[in-house]
Amino acid sequence: MKAKSYHLILNYQQEFTVIMSKIRILPEQLANQIAAGEVVERPASVVKELVENSLDAGADRIEIEIEGSGTRMIRVIDNGEGMDEDDILLSIERHGTSKINTEKDLSAITTLGFRGEAIPSIGSVSRLTIISRPHGKELGTRVLVNYGKLLEVTEYGSRYGSSFEVRNLFGNTPARKKFLKTQRTELAHIDETVKNYALCSPDITFILRINNRETLHLSNTLSPRQRLTRLINYHGEFLEINHSQGQSQVQGYLVPPDKVSAGPSKLRVFVNNRAVRDRMIVHGVAEGLRSFLMKGKNPAGFIHLTLPAEEVDVNVHPAKQEVRFRQAADVHRLISSGVSNAMEKEQNRLRAHVFGGERRAATTRIPIGVEERKTSDSPEPFHMEPLPFERVEKSDEHESSIPLQENGIITTSEPAPTPLPPVENEKVLTENDVSTGKNGHNLRIIGQFDDLFIFCRNSEGLLVIDQHAAHERLLYEKLKKQYVENRIPKQNLLFPETVELSLVQIQLVEKHGEQIEKMGFSIREFGEAPISSLPFLHLL
Repeated sequence: MKAKSYHLILNYQQEFTVIMSKIRILPEQLANQIAAGEVVERPASVVKELVENSLDAGADRIEIEIEGSGTRMIRVIDNGEGMDEDDILLSIERHGTSKINTEKDLSAITTLGFRGEAIPSIGSVSRLTIISRPHGKELGTRVLVNYGKLLEVTEYGSRYGSSFEVRNLFGNTPARKKFLKTQRTELAHIDETVKNYALCSPDITFILRINNRETLHLSNTLSPRQRLTRLINYHGEFLEINHSQGQSQVQGYLVPPDKVSAGPSKLRVFVNNRAVRDRMIVHGVAEGLRSFLMKGKNPAGFIHLTLPAEEVDVNVHPAKQEVRFRQAADVHRLISSGVSNAMEKEQNRLRAHVFGGERRAATTRIPIGVEERKTSDSPEPFHMEPLPFERVEKSDEHESSIPLQENGIITTSEPAPTPLPPVENEKVLTENDVSTGKNGHNLRIIGQFDDLFIFCRNSEGLLVIDQHAAHERLLYEKLKKQYVENRIPKQNLLFPETVELSLVQIQLVEKHGEQIEKMGFSIREFGEAPISSLPFLHLL
Protein backbone atom coordinates (compact mmCIF):
# COMPACT_ATOMS: atom_id res chain seq x y z
CA MET A 1 0.00 0.00 0.00
CA LYS A 2 2.80 2.38 0.80
CA ALA A 3 4.52 1.75 -2.53
CA LYS A 4 1.28 2.28 -4.38
CA SER A 5 0.59 5.54 -2.58
CA TYR A 6 4.10 6.73 -3.31
CA HIS A 7 3.61 5.98 -7.02
CA LEU A 8 0.43 8.04 -7.15
CA ILE A 9 2.08 11.00 -5.53
CA LEU A 10 4.95 10.85 -8.05
CA ASN A 11 2.55 10.81 -10.97
CA TYR A 12 0.71 13.79 -9.52
CA GLN A 13 3.96 15.73 -9.21
CA GLN A 14 4.90 14.97 -12.80
CA GLU A 15 1.48 16.11 -14.03
CA PHE A 16 1.76 19.30 -12.01
CA THR A 17 5.20 20.01 -13.47
CA VAL A 18 3.97 19.71 -17.06
CA ILE A 19 1.14 22.19 -16.43
CA MET A 20 3.36 24.82 -14.79
CA SER A 21 5.98 24.71 -17.60
CA LYS A 22 3.64 26.68 -19.89
CA ILE A 23 4.49 29.88 -18.01
CA ARG A 24 8.09 31.06 -18.23
CA ILE A 25 10.10 34.08 -17.25
CA LEU A 26 11.57 35.68 -20.34
CA PRO A 27 15.37 35.86 -20.55
CA GLU A 28 16.76 39.33 -19.98
CA GLN A 29 18.08 39.60 -23.55
CA LEU A 30 14.72 38.66 -25.08
CA ALA A 31 12.86 41.07 -22.77
CA ASN A 32 15.18 43.88 -23.84
CA GLN A 33 14.49 43.17 -27.53
CA ILE A 34 10.74 43.22 -26.93
CA ALA A 35 11.09 46.55 -25.15
CA ALA A 36 13.24 47.77 -28.03
CA GLY A 37 10.34 47.05 -30.38
CA GLU A 38 8.28 49.61 -28.45
CA VAL A 39 10.96 52.23 -27.84
CA VAL A 40 13.16 51.90 -30.96
CA GLU A 41 10.82 52.02 -33.91
CA ARG A 42 13.34 53.49 -36.37
CA PRO A 43 16.68 55.39 -36.30
CA ALA A 44 14.84 58.61 -35.47
CA SER A 45 13.61 56.95 -32.26
CA VAL A 46 17.22 56.41 -31.19
CA VAL A 47 18.03 60.06 -31.88
CA LYS A 48 14.98 61.14 -29.89
CA GLU A 49 15.85 59.05 -26.82
CA LEU A 50 19.50 60.08 -26.78
CA VAL A 51 18.73 63.78 -27.31
CA GLU A 52 16.22 63.63 -24.44
CA ASN A 53 18.91 62.14 -22.18
CA SER A 54 21.27 64.95 -23.15
CA LEU A 55 18.63 67.57 -22.36
CA ASP A 56 17.95 65.98 -18.97
CA ALA A 57 21.71 66.02 -18.30
CA GLY A 58 21.72 69.82 -18.53
CA ALA A 59 23.68 70.11 -21.79
CA ASP A 60 23.72 73.43 -23.65
CA ARG A 61 25.35 71.99 -26.80
CA ILE A 62 24.22 68.80 -28.55
CA GLU A 63 25.81 67.39 -31.70
CA ILE A 64 24.15 64.65 -33.75
CA GLU A 65 26.08 62.76 -36.41
CA ILE A 66 24.41 60.34 -38.83
CA GLU A 67 25.82 57.90 -41.39
CA GLY A 68 23.71 56.17 -43.98
CA SER A 69 20.07 56.17 -42.98
CA GLY A 70 21.01 55.99 -39.30
CA THR A 71 21.35 52.22 -39.24
CA ARG A 72 25.06 52.45 -40.03
CA MET A 73 25.92 54.95 -37.29
CA ILE A 74 24.27 57.42 -34.93
CA ARG A 75 26.39 59.49 -32.57
CA VAL A 76 25.05 62.01 -30.05
CA ILE A 77 27.58 64.15 -28.16
CA ASP A 78 26.71 66.56 -25.36
CA ASN A 79 28.43 68.64 -22.70
CA GLY A 80 26.08 67.69 -19.88
CA GLU A 81 26.91 66.55 -16.38
CA GLY A 82 28.26 63.16 -17.51
CA MET A 83 28.36 59.79 -15.70
CA ASP A 84 31.00 57.85 -13.81
CA GLU A 85 31.66 54.11 -14.27
CA ASP A 86 29.03 52.93 -11.80
CA ASP A 87 26.32 55.10 -13.34
CA ILE A 88 27.13 53.93 -16.86
CA LEU A 89 26.90 50.26 -15.83
CA LEU A 90 23.58 50.91 -14.11
CA SER A 91 22.25 52.80 -17.14
CA ILE A 92 22.54 49.73 -19.37
CA GLU A 93 20.39 47.70 -16.97
CA ARG A 94 16.64 47.64 -17.48
CA HIS A 95 14.76 50.33 -15.57
CA GLY A 96 17.95 51.97 -14.39
CA THR A 97 16.98 55.62 -13.91
CA SER A 98 17.99 58.61 -11.83
CA LYS A 99 14.67 60.43 -12.31
CA ILE A 100 12.12 58.29 -10.45
CA ASN A 101 12.52 57.36 -6.80
CA THR A 102 9.02 56.76 -5.43
CA GLU A 103 5.55 56.03 -6.75
CA LYS A 104 4.62 59.63 -6.02
CA ASP A 105 7.12 60.85 -8.62
CA LEU A 106 5.10 59.21 -11.41
CA SER A 107 2.23 61.66 -10.91
CA ALA A 108 4.45 64.73 -11.48
CA ILE A 109 7.14 63.92 -14.06
CA THR A 110 9.31 66.89 -14.98
CA THR A 111 12.00 65.15 -17.05
CA LEU A 112 11.91 63.91 -20.65
CA GLY A 113 13.25 60.42 -19.90
CA PHE A 114 12.29 58.51 -16.77
CA ARG A 115 11.61 54.84 -17.53
CA GLY A 116 15.21 53.67 -17.89
CA GLU A 117 14.34 51.61 -20.96
CA ALA A 118 16.02 53.61 -23.71
CA ILE A 119 19.71 52.73 -23.32
CA PRO A 120 19.28 48.95 -22.63
CA SER A 121 16.73 48.70 -25.45
CA ILE A 122 19.06 50.46 -27.89
CA GLY A 123 21.99 48.32 -26.71
CA SER A 124 20.05 45.11 -27.31
CA VAL A 125 19.65 45.79 -31.06
CA SER A 126 22.97 47.52 -31.88
CA ARG A 127 26.64 47.87 -31.06
CA LEU A 128 26.60 50.59 -28.46
CA THR A 129 29.59 52.60 -27.25
CA ILE A 130 29.19 54.94 -24.28
CA ILE A 131 31.93 57.43 -23.37
CA SER A 132 31.26 59.75 -20.45
CA ARG A 133 33.20 61.93 -18.06
CA PRO A 134 31.55 63.84 -15.19
CA HIS A 135 32.78 67.25 -14.13
CA GLY A 136 35.59 67.06 -11.57
CA LYS A 137 36.98 63.73 -12.85
CA GLU A 138 40.37 63.47 -14.55
CA LEU A 139 39.36 60.55 -16.78
CA GLY A 140 36.16 59.27 -18.28
CA THR A 141 34.82 55.75 -18.83
CA ARG A 142 34.29 53.82 -22.03
CA VAL A 143 31.76 50.96 -22.16
CA LEU A 144 31.12 48.64 -25.12
CA VAL A 145 27.83 46.73 -25.46
CA ASN A 146 27.36 44.29 -28.33
CA TYR A 147 23.69 43.39 -28.86
CA GLY A 148 22.92 43.34 -25.15
CA LYS A 149 26.21 41.79 -23.97
CA LEU A 150 28.72 43.85 -22.01
CA LEU A 151 32.12 43.48 -23.69
CA GLU A 152 34.45 46.05 -22.21
CA VAL A 153 34.73 48.68 -19.45
CA THR A 154 37.87 50.86 -19.51
CA GLU A 155 39.09 54.27 -18.43
CA TYR A 156 39.14 56.70 -21.30
CA GLY A 157 40.41 60.21 -21.90
CA SER A 158 37.54 62.38 -23.06
CA ARG A 159 35.99 65.79 -22.64
CA TYR A 160 33.29 66.55 -20.09
CA GLY A 161 29.88 65.22 -20.98
CA SER A 162 28.67 62.07 -22.72
CA SER A 163 28.95 60.47 -26.14
CA PHE A 164 26.63 57.68 -27.33
CA GLU A 165 27.57 55.88 -30.54
CA VAL A 166 25.11 53.38 -32.05
CA ARG A 167 26.34 51.23 -34.93
CA ASN A 168 24.70 48.55 -37.08
CA LEU A 169 21.23 49.21 -35.72
CA PHE A 170 18.90 46.16 -36.00
CA GLY A 171 21.90 44.06 -37.08
CA ASN A 172 20.65 41.12 -35.03
CA THR A 173 17.03 41.54 -36.09
CA PRO A 174 17.05 41.65 -39.92
CA ALA A 175 13.25 41.33 -40.04
CA ARG A 176 12.95 44.66 -38.24
CA LYS A 177 15.40 46.22 -40.66
CA LYS A 178 13.27 45.20 -43.65
CA PHE A 179 10.38 47.32 -42.39
CA LEU A 180 12.42 50.52 -42.54
CA LYS A 181 11.71 52.95 -45.36
CA THR A 182 14.18 54.41 -47.85
CA GLN A 183 17.27 56.23 -46.67
CA ARG A 184 15.78 59.59 -47.56
CA THR A 185 12.61 58.89 -45.59
CA GLU A 186 14.52 57.79 -42.49
CA LEU A 187 16.76 60.87 -42.69
CA ALA A 188 13.66 63.05 -42.99
CA HIS A 189 12.34 61.61 -39.71
CA ILE A 190 15.68 62.28 -38.00
CA ASP A 191 15.75 65.82 -39.37
CA GLU A 192 12.22 66.46 -38.09
CA THR A 193 13.07 65.06 -34.63
CA VAL A 194 16.09 67.33 -34.21
CA LYS A 195 14.12 70.36 -35.40
CA ASN A 196 11.37 69.67 -32.88
CA TYR A 197 13.72 69.67 -29.90
CA ALA A 198 15.65 72.63 -31.28
CA LEU A 199 12.41 74.63 -31.26
CA CYS A 200 11.40 73.79 -27.72
CA SER A 201 14.94 74.34 -26.36
CA PRO A 202 16.08 77.72 -27.72
CA ASP A 203 18.84 78.07 -25.11
CA ILE A 204 20.69 75.01 -26.46
CA THR A 205 22.92 74.81 -29.54
CA PHE A 206 21.95 71.99 -31.92
CA ILE A 207 24.23 70.71 -34.69
CA LEU A 208 23.18 67.98 -37.13
CA ARG A 209 25.65 66.33 -39.50
CA ILE A 210 24.54 63.80 -42.09
CA ASN A 211 27.22 61.82 -43.93
CA ASN A 212 29.91 64.31 -42.85
CA ARG A 213 27.90 67.31 -44.03
CA GLU A 214 26.51 69.85 -41.59
CA THR A 215 22.85 70.24 -42.50
CA LEU A 216 21.66 72.14 -39.42
CA HIS A 217 23.37 74.51 -37.01
CA LEU A 218 21.18 76.45 -34.59
CA SER A 219 23.08 78.55 -32.09
CA ASN A 220 21.68 79.25 -28.65
CA THR A 221 21.83 82.95 -29.53
CA LEU A 222 18.80 82.55 -31.83
CA SER A 223 15.39 83.34 -30.42
CA PRO A 224 12.45 80.92 -30.90
CA ARG A 225 11.07 83.21 -33.62
CA GLN A 226 14.40 83.19 -35.48
CA ARG A 227 14.69 79.43 -35.16
CA LEU A 228 11.19 78.93 -36.50
CA THR A 229 11.94 81.27 -39.41
CA ARG A 230 14.95 79.17 -40.39
CA LEU A 231 13.28 75.81 -39.87
CA ILE A 232 10.09 76.40 -41.86
CA ASN A 233 11.63 78.86 -44.34
CA TYR A 234 9.02 81.55 -43.73
CA HIS A 235 10.30 85.12 -43.47
CA GLY A 236 7.11 87.08 -42.87
CA GLU A 237 5.46 88.27 -39.69
CA PHE A 238 4.23 85.69 -37.19
CA LEU A 239 1.12 85.67 -35.08
CA GLU A 240 2.50 85.69 -31.54
CA ILE A 241 0.63 83.62 -28.93
CA ASN A 242 1.06 84.41 -25.23
CA HIS A 243 -1.86 83.60 -22.99
CA SER A 244 -2.00 82.32 -19.41
CA GLN A 245 -4.68 81.09 -17.07
CA GLY A 246 -3.61 80.34 -13.53
CA GLN A 247 -0.50 78.14 -13.65
CA SER A 248 -1.15 77.12 -17.25
CA GLN A 249 0.30 79.02 -20.18
CA VAL A 250 0.27 78.73 -23.96
CA GLN A 251 2.97 80.36 -26.08
CA GLY A 252 4.04 80.13 -29.67
CA TYR A 253 4.23 81.62 -33.12
CA LEU A 254 1.80 80.89 -35.93
CA VAL A 255 1.96 81.71 -39.61
CA PRO A 256 -0.90 84.16 -40.40
CA PRO A 257 -3.97 82.35 -41.74
CA ASP A 258 -3.72 84.05 -45.13
CA LYS A 259 -0.12 82.84 -45.57
CA VAL A 260 -0.53 79.13 -44.80
CA SER A 261 -0.57 76.61 -47.62
CA ALA A 262 -2.93 73.74 -48.26
CA GLY A 263 -1.96 70.24 -47.24
CA PRO A 264 -1.18 68.43 -44.00
CA SER A 265 -0.79 70.37 -40.78
CA LYS A 266 2.67 71.90 -40.23
CA LEU A 267 2.03 72.69 -36.59
CA ARG A 268 4.61 71.52 -34.05
CA VAL A 269 3.18 70.88 -30.60
CA PHE A 270 5.10 70.82 -27.31
CA VAL A 271 3.91 70.13 -23.77
CA ASN A 272 6.34 71.00 -20.98
CA ASN A 273 9.27 70.98 -23.44
CA ARG A 274 8.23 67.60 -24.83
CA ALA A 275 7.41 67.16 -28.52
CA VAL A 276 4.08 65.33 -28.78
CA ARG A 277 1.32 64.49 -31.22
CA ASP A 278 -2.11 65.58 -30.03
CA ARG A 279 -5.20 66.18 -32.17
CA MET A 280 -6.98 68.04 -29.42
CA ILE A 281 -4.29 70.74 -29.33
CA VAL A 282 -4.34 71.08 -33.13
CA HIS A 283 -8.14 71.37 -33.01
CA GLY A 284 -7.87 74.07 -30.33
CA VAL A 285 -5.56 76.11 -32.57
CA ALA A 286 -7.89 75.68 -35.55
CA GLU A 287 -10.83 76.71 -33.35
CA GLY A 288 -9.01 79.90 -32.38
CA LEU A 289 -8.47 80.68 -36.09
CA ARG A 290 -12.09 79.98 -36.91
CA SER A 291 -13.49 82.21 -39.69
CA PHE A 292 -9.93 83.27 -40.57
CA LEU A 293 -8.54 79.95 -41.85
CA MET A 294 -9.72 78.94 -45.31
CA LYS A 295 -11.21 75.50 -45.82
CA GLY A 296 -8.59 72.92 -46.77
CA LYS A 297 -5.75 74.79 -45.05
CA ASN A 298 -4.19 73.92 -41.72
CA PRO A 299 -2.32 76.01 -39.14
CA ALA A 300 1.47 76.20 -39.28
CA GLY A 301 4.05 77.21 -36.68
CA PHE A 302 4.56 75.93 -33.15
CA ILE A 303 2.58 75.88 -29.92
CA HIS A 304 4.16 75.33 -26.50
CA LEU A 305 1.98 74.43 -23.52
CA THR A 306 3.32 74.86 -20.00
CA LEU A 307 1.16 73.03 -17.46
CA PRO A 308 1.62 71.83 -13.87
CA ALA A 309 3.35 68.43 -13.99
CA GLU A 310 0.52 66.75 -12.09
CA GLU A 311 -1.97 67.84 -14.77
CA VAL A 312 -0.22 65.87 -17.53
CA ASP A 313 0.24 62.13 -17.82
CA VAL A 314 3.25 61.43 -20.08
CA ASN A 315 3.28 57.70 -19.32
CA VAL A 316 0.53 56.66 -21.74
CA HIS A 317 2.74 55.91 -24.75
CA PRO A 318 5.81 53.61 -24.82
CA ALA A 319 7.80 56.17 -26.85
CA LYS A 320 6.29 59.11 -24.88
CA GLN A 321 4.94 60.69 -28.09
CA GLU A 322 1.43 61.19 -26.72
CA VAL A 323 0.17 62.67 -23.47
CA ARG A 324 -3.11 62.75 -21.56
CA PHE A 325 -4.51 65.77 -19.77
CA ARG A 326 -6.36 65.67 -16.49
CA GLN A 327 -8.60 68.57 -17.59
CA ALA A 328 -8.65 68.28 -21.39
CA ALA A 329 -11.56 70.70 -21.84
CA ASP A 330 -9.74 73.43 -19.91
CA VAL A 331 -6.60 72.91 -22.00
CA HIS A 332 -8.61 73.15 -25.22
CA ARG A 333 -10.26 76.35 -23.99
CA LEU A 334 -6.88 77.81 -23.00
CA ILE A 335 -5.45 77.19 -26.48
CA SER A 336 -8.44 78.46 -28.46
CA SER A 337 -8.70 81.57 -26.26
CA GLY A 338 -5.00 82.32 -26.63
CA VAL A 339 -5.09 82.00 -30.41
CA SER A 340 -8.33 84.00 -30.80
CA ASN A 341 -6.97 86.79 -28.57
CA ALA A 342 -3.82 86.95 -30.68
CA MET A 343 -5.93 87.14 -33.85
CA GLU A 344 -8.01 89.95 -32.34
CA LYS A 345 -4.86 91.93 -31.51
CA GLU A 346 -3.58 91.37 -35.04
CA GLN A 347 -6.86 92.57 -36.52
CA ASN A 348 -6.76 95.70 -34.37
CA ARG A 349 -3.19 96.36 -35.48
CA LEU A 350 -4.15 96.02 -39.13
CA ARG A 351 -7.14 98.34 -38.68
CA ALA A 352 -4.95 100.95 -37.04
CA HIS A 353 -2.42 100.65 -39.85
CA VAL A 354 -5.00 100.95 -42.63
CA PHE A 355 -7.49 103.36 -41.10
CA GLY A 356 -5.32 105.18 -38.59
CA GLY A 357 -4.97 108.48 -40.53
CA GLU A 358 -7.67 111.14 -40.76
CA ARG A 359 -9.89 110.67 -43.74
CA ARG A 360 -12.58 112.80 -45.23
CA ALA A 361 -15.92 111.11 -45.50
CA ALA A 362 -16.88 110.09 -49.03
CA THR A 363 -20.28 111.78 -48.67
CA THR A 364 -18.91 115.28 -47.97
CA ARG A 365 -21.13 117.88 -49.66
CA ILE A 366 -19.31 120.87 -51.14
CA PRO A 367 -21.19 124.22 -51.45
CA ILE A 368 -21.27 125.88 -54.85
CA GLY A 369 -18.77 128.66 -55.30
CA VAL A 370 -16.42 127.32 -52.71
CA GLU A 371 -13.23 126.12 -54.33
CA GLU A 372 -11.86 122.90 -52.91
CA ARG A 373 -8.33 123.31 -51.61
CA LYS A 374 -6.20 120.21 -51.90
CA THR A 375 -3.61 119.54 -49.27
CA SER A 376 -0.89 116.99 -49.14
CA ASP A 377 -2.90 115.10 -46.51
CA SER A 378 -6.12 115.05 -48.55
CA PRO A 379 -6.86 111.75 -50.25
CA GLU A 380 -7.39 111.63 -53.98
CA PRO A 381 -11.07 112.03 -54.92
CA PHE A 382 -12.86 108.90 -56.05
CA HIS A 383 -12.80 108.69 -59.83
CA MET A 384 -14.39 105.99 -61.91
CA GLU A 385 -13.96 105.81 -65.65
CA PRO A 386 -16.03 103.73 -68.06
CA LEU A 387 -14.28 100.68 -69.44
CA PRO A 388 -12.79 101.23 -72.92
CA PHE A 389 -14.83 98.38 -74.39
CA GLU A 390 -18.22 99.74 -73.27
CA ARG A 391 -19.58 103.22 -73.04
CA VAL A 392 -22.44 103.77 -70.63
CA GLU A 393 -25.36 105.11 -72.67
CA LYS A 394 -27.51 107.83 -71.17
CA SER A 395 -31.19 107.99 -71.77
CA ASP A 396 -32.97 111.14 -72.97
CA GLU A 397 -34.38 111.49 -69.52
CA HIS A 398 -30.89 111.54 -68.02
CA GLU A 399 -29.61 114.01 -70.55
CA SER A 400 -32.46 116.42 -69.84
CA SER A 401 -31.96 116.31 -66.10
CA ILE A 402 -30.53 119.62 -64.87
CA PRO A 403 -28.62 120.01 -61.62
CA LEU A 404 -30.60 122.10 -59.17
CA GLN A 405 -29.30 124.42 -56.51
CA GLU A 406 -30.82 124.42 -53.09
CA ASN A 407 -29.22 126.41 -50.26
CA GLY A 408 -25.95 126.40 -52.15
CA ILE A 409 -25.84 122.60 -52.44
CA ILE A 410 -25.76 120.64 -55.71
CA THR A 411 -28.56 118.13 -56.05
CA THR A 412 -29.92 116.15 -58.98
CA SER A 413 -33.34 114.93 -59.94
CA GLU A 414 -32.28 111.74 -61.71
CA PRO A 415 -34.91 109.03 -61.42
CA ALA A 416 -33.98 105.64 -60.05
CA PRO A 417 -32.69 103.25 -62.76
CA THR A 418 -35.11 100.67 -64.09
CA PRO A 419 -34.27 97.21 -62.65
CA LEU A 420 -32.85 94.70 -65.11
CA PRO A 421 -34.45 91.30 -65.59
CA PRO A 422 -33.51 88.71 -62.96
CA VAL A 423 -30.54 86.40 -63.48
CA GLU A 424 -31.69 83.05 -64.84
CA ASN A 425 -28.57 80.90 -64.94
CA GLU A 426 -25.26 81.51 -63.21
CA LYS A 427 -22.22 81.14 -65.47
CA VAL A 428 -18.47 81.43 -65.06
CA LEU A 429 -17.06 84.75 -66.27
CA THR A 430 -14.72 84.07 -69.18
CA GLU A 431 -11.85 86.01 -70.70
CA ASN A 432 -13.99 86.78 -73.74
CA ASP A 433 -16.67 88.24 -71.45
CA VAL A 434 -14.18 90.66 -69.92
CA SER A 435 -12.82 91.75 -73.29
CA THR A 436 -16.22 92.23 -74.93
CA GLY A 437 -18.24 93.41 -71.96
CA LYS A 438 -20.77 90.62 -72.53
CA ASN A 439 -21.42 87.78 -70.11
CA GLY A 440 -23.98 85.25 -69.01
CA HIS A 441 -24.57 86.74 -65.55
CA ASN A 442 -26.89 89.46 -66.84
CA LEU A 443 -24.27 91.90 -65.57
CA ARG A 444 -23.76 95.34 -67.04
CA ILE A 445 -20.21 96.64 -66.70
CA ILE A 446 -20.48 100.29 -65.74
CA GLY A 447 -16.93 101.33 -64.94
CA GLN A 448 -13.44 100.68 -63.70
CA PHE A 449 -11.45 102.16 -60.82
CA ASP A 450 -7.68 102.61 -60.74
CA ASP A 451 -7.07 99.51 -62.90
CA LEU A 452 -7.96 97.41 -59.84
CA PHE A 453 -11.74 96.94 -59.67
CA ILE A 454 -14.47 96.42 -62.24
CA PHE A 455 -17.93 97.71 -61.31
CA CYS A 456 -20.96 95.85 -62.63
CA ARG A 457 -24.64 95.93 -61.88
CA ASN A 458 -27.63 93.66 -62.33
CA SER A 459 -31.09 93.25 -60.88
CA GLU A 460 -29.64 92.41 -57.46
CA GLY A 461 -27.48 95.51 -57.16
CA LEU A 462 -23.82 96.48 -57.53
CA LEU A 463 -21.07 93.92 -57.99
CA VAL A 464 -17.37 94.79 -57.51
CA ILE A 465 -14.85 92.46 -59.14
CA ASP A 466 -11.18 92.37 -58.20
CA GLN A 467 -9.61 92.60 -61.63
CA HIS A 468 -6.39 90.80 -60.74
CA ALA A 469 -8.16 88.02 -58.84
CA ALA A 470 -10.51 87.52 -61.79
CA HIS A 471 -7.55 87.27 -64.14
CA GLU A 472 -5.87 84.73 -61.89
CA ARG A 473 -9.08 82.68 -61.80
CA LEU A 474 -9.27 82.72 -65.59
CA LEU A 475 -5.71 81.45 -65.84
CA TYR A 476 -6.46 78.79 -63.22
CA GLU A 477 -9.52 77.56 -65.13
CA LYS A 478 -7.49 77.47 -68.34
CA LEU A 479 -4.65 75.47 -66.74
CA LYS A 480 -7.12 73.17 -64.99
CA LYS A 481 -8.75 72.34 -68.32
CA GLN A 482 -5.36 71.68 -69.92
CA TYR A 483 -4.35 69.50 -66.96
CA VAL A 484 -7.49 67.37 -67.21
CA GLU A 485 -6.97 66.98 -70.96
CA ASN A 486 -3.24 66.26 -70.41
CA ARG A 487 -2.12 68.90 -72.91
CA ILE A 488 -0.24 71.50 -70.85
CA PRO A 489 2.41 73.02 -73.15
CA LYS A 490 5.95 73.15 -71.84
CA GLN A 491 9.35 74.25 -73.01
CA ASN A 492 12.71 73.38 -71.50
CA LEU A 493 14.78 76.22 -70.11
CA LEU A 494 18.25 76.79 -71.48
CA PHE A 495 19.53 76.95 -67.90
CA PRO A 496 17.39 74.84 -65.53
CA GLU A 497 16.19 76.49 -62.35
CA THR A 498 17.82 74.91 -59.28
CA VAL A 499 16.08 74.93 -55.91
CA GLU A 500 17.19 73.45 -52.59
CA LEU A 501 14.60 71.37 -50.77
CA SER A 502 14.42 69.89 -47.31
CA LEU A 503 14.28 66.14 -46.78
CA VAL A 504 10.53 66.26 -46.20
CA GLN A 505 9.98 68.28 -49.37
CA ILE A 506 12.12 65.87 -51.40
CA GLN A 507 10.01 63.02 -50.06
CA LEU A 508 6.84 64.79 -51.21
CA VAL A 509 8.33 65.45 -54.65
CA GLU A 510 9.11 61.76 -55.05
CA LYS A 511 5.63 60.79 -53.88
CA HIS A 512 3.82 63.14 -56.29
CA GLY A 513 6.30 62.96 -59.19
CA GLU A 514 3.70 61.87 -61.76
CA GLN A 515 1.33 64.72 -60.94
CA ILE A 516 4.17 67.27 -61.10
CA GLU A 517 5.25 65.88 -64.48
CA LYS A 518 1.66 66.12 -65.69
CA MET A 519 1.56 69.79 -64.69
CA GLY A 520 4.40 70.52 -67.09
CA PHE A 521 7.49 70.34 -64.86
CA SER A 522 10.43 68.02 -65.52
CA ILE A 523 12.47 67.17 -62.41
CA ARG A 524 15.99 65.84 -62.22
CA GLU A 525 17.83 65.20 -58.97
CA PHE A 526 21.08 67.11 -58.67
CA GLY A 527 23.88 66.39 -56.18
CA GLU A 528 24.55 63.60 -53.72
CA ALA A 529 23.98 65.56 -50.50
CA PRO A 530 21.32 64.27 -48.07
CA ILE A 531 19.43 67.49 -48.58
CA SER A 532 19.60 67.58 -52.34
CA SER A 533 19.02 70.28 -54.87
CA LEU A 534 16.57 69.64 -57.67
CA PRO A 535 16.75 71.46 -61.03
CA PHE A 536 13.32 72.34 -62.38
CA LEU A 537 12.65 72.73 -66.10
CA HIS A 538 10.22 75.59 -65.82
CA LEU A 539 6.79 75.65 -67.41
CA LEU A 540 6.37 78.36 -70.06
